[in-house]
Amino acid sequence: MLIFCDTSALVKLVVKEEGSDRVAQAADRAEGLAVCRIAWAEAMAALAQRSRVKGANQRELQQARHALIQIWNHFAIVEINQALVEKAGTFADAFALRGYDSVQLAAVHTLQEHATDRVILACFDRRLNQAPLLMQLDVIE
Repeated sequence: MLIFCDTSALVKLVVKEEGSDRVAQAADRAEGLAVCRIAWAEAMAALAQRSRVKGANQRELQQARHALIQIWNHFAIVEINQALVEKAGTFADAFALRGYDSVQLAAVHTLQEHATDRVILACFDRRLNQAPLLMQLDVIE
């Protein structure tokens, strides 16, 4: 089993919040973890946004950034290419998704098409989670 983490799940691996335990347990059971290349920028942006919140624990956020840097090389990376972004454009229209959400969906779909193992999407975005269910992809919520 391979777990594909969208950015919402990736952040839960480095920041303790609701759902972190579910992602960590799934990751422990998985043979591998995968992300789309854009998840790096999205995760760093999410951490930066948290750091701008009044009262944010800057030390914990710095630890989260360091943890992301440490684990990044352990992920299988789904790269962005023209075929993937064209698929993302189709998914954006078909499922009424935002741009990067459609890229995440196209990435997990592409991974599923080429994987020999079962691929499960770890995602905590309600709108994005609806599309894989319609496509008969397994989802950890």
